[in-house]
This record gives sequence, structure tokens and C-alpha cells, in this order.
Amino acid sequence: MSYTHKTNPAEVLLASWHRTGNDTFTVTARWPREHAFYLARFGRHDPLFLTETVRQTLPLLSHAAYDVPFGHQLLWKDFGWDVDPEALRVEGGSDAEVALHITASDVKYRRERATAVTLFVEAERAGRRLATARTSFTIQDRAVYERLRGRYADIESANARVLPLPPPSPTQQTGRDRFQDVVLSCTDVPLRWQLRTDTSHPVLFDHPVDHAPGMLLLEAARQAAQAAAHPRQTMVAGMQCDFSRYAELDAPCWVTAKVLPRDLDGRPRMLVTAEQNDEEIFTSVVALYEVPAGH
Repeated sequence: MSYTHKTNPAEVLLASWHRTGNDTFTVTARWPREHAFYLARFGRHDPLFLTETVRQTLPLLSHAAYDVPFGHQLLWKDFGWDVDPEALRVEGGSDAEVALHITASDVKYRRERATAVTLFVEAERAGRRLATARTSFTIQDRAVYERLRGRYADIESANARVLPLPPPSPTQQTGRDRFQDVVLSCTDVPLRWQLRTDTSHPVLFDHPVDHAPGMLLLEAARQAAQAAAHPRQTMVAGMQCDFSRYAELDAPCWVTAKVLPRDLDGRPRMLVTAEQNDEEIFTSVVALYEVPAGH
């Protein structure tokens, strides 16, 4: 569990890993047939299973392959992925087994410790291409992190300043089944929401942290894009994300969606941005798959 930075063993998706070259690896993962948060919809596994699977490989390879000490901070810079919706189909009653073939590049070191890594991922399921992903992140030791974060580095203090939760947006718009899983709150401006940062959420906040985690921002981008496309039935098929600043717990964070021209495959696209304290902290271009009628 420590290698994936999860405290709940039920939330660990990775099953094994091995090195296939100096900077190449194969990681196997298991996606449960049923999950309380990553819900199967339209007969397909939740595509954000892929994002959490890739996210868990960041600490795994940092600690196990590149000797990064525990306690160091991993800071997401960017994350792009594209998934084949047909390869997400739920088959029978068994879990989905996924193999991730990973190549690390642009590995930077300081005193024999990795400080920055880029990962390219090719994911397959039962021999079929499932997805591709690319992500880069930096690594900071705790002393540097605390100096950069200042008063925000104290987890207990940061959580004491968490804003009260605003009411959730309608579940049917955001593609969720339960209000507690909705991470957006409607405003009086169309396609603009306030981020709901529920630090008691058992999946998005598996353990206390001093800022809103990247996976919360990815979920916000997913829900905003689907809400902008509502009432069309859609699921996310890809994202191109940039993380520019931390999402703090003590100030409102505003999420906005803008309709973009369709991509070369004809898929609807949305530009989702998050702003806090009048500064852009996160952007994501979200590609949507339009679910055929009758599903």
C-alpha cells in the first residue's frame, strides 16, 4: 500500500510489476467488477479507473525503481490519456485485468535521486489495446516542499481551514448515482460550478493531505464535461491536463466548461478550467464518447 500512497488496501489497483529494461516496466492491475466510486456505466468500466491506475504507478516506480525515499512529495505537471471505449466493456462477472507497458524518459537526478520523470504508458486488456497515456511529474524532498508551501504544508492546519461544502449539482447531469460523489456545485452562471472539496470522501481523500488532490480535479473535469453535454449520454474517452498550481482547501475553486470544436475523430470536446484566487490552477481538454441510443 505504501508504494501506491493509498491507506485502504481495497483501493490499491496494482497487482504486480517488473522491470523489462533500464527504464521500461510492465505493471499489472486489476479493476474490480463493482466499485463504490468508479462505477460501470453503459456496460463499460469507468474510464477513470485508468487515471487512478496510472496515478498509482507514479509512487510505485518512484520508490521501487528509482529509490525515492518515502515522505518525498510527487507533484503532477501534466497528464494526457486516450482510451478505447469498446475495450472498456464489462465482460461477465469477473474483474478486468490490465497490463501497463511503461517507458520512463527525461529522468532527472540530484545526488543519485530522481527529481523528475516522464512516463509513457501503453495499456492493454486481453491482448487488445485499451489506452495510451503520458504523464510527467517532479519529486521534492520534504524540506523543500515545506519551504515552498509555507503555512499550507501543515496538514492539520490546512484541514482545519476547509470550506463548508456547498450543495451538490444534480446527479443526472454529472453522471453520478450518489450526491456524495458529486464534486461540483451549481452557480448562477451557466457552465460554471464551485468545486466541492469533501475531505471525508473515502476514495478521493484516502488519507489527509494539505491540498485538493489531482484526482479530485480530474473528477471535476469529467463531471463538468458531462454536465456541459447533458442531456446527451456521454462518457469520457480522453483528457489532456495541465496542473499549474495547488488547489487549496481554504478558498473557493471555480470550475468552468467551454464547448470546443469536435476532434479529428468527431468526438465532442470541452475545455475545463479551474481557477482559485483569480488564478488558473488547472486545465483539461476533455474528449467525450457519445453513447449510442439504447444503452
